[in-house]
Amino acid sequence: QVQLVESGGGLVQAGGSLRLSCATTSRIFSFNTMGWYRQAPGKQRELVASISSGGYTNYADSMKGRFTISRDNAKMTVYLQMNSLKPEDTAVYYCKAMSSGYWGQGTQVTVSS
Repeated sequence: QVQLVESGGGLVQAGGSLRLSCATTSRIFSFNTMGWYRQAPGKQRELVASISSGGYTNYADSMKGRFTISRDNAKMTVYLQMNSLKPEDTAVYYCKAMSSGYWGQGTQVTVSS
């Protein structure tokens, strides 16, 4: 059973920062593109950012310049550094092993105005 475990969510004021982590013990991490997605209430889940096994990154337009995705292959962990947070960033954030299709359980991020 592949497990992806997110952490680092919470409540933060607008303009603040959070760093999300997604860890696994599975070897699938090494060859998977890893992605962060988010889903706000009443909205579809959307891709926030992704990072390939070789470190190539991709961001949704609204996150460029504010969010940074990174990965530590030795720790089998992917991170999402979120800066200048806005109330509209409030959502449940999920990580996904995109090549294999496994999802984490999600972590709540709430940004107050």
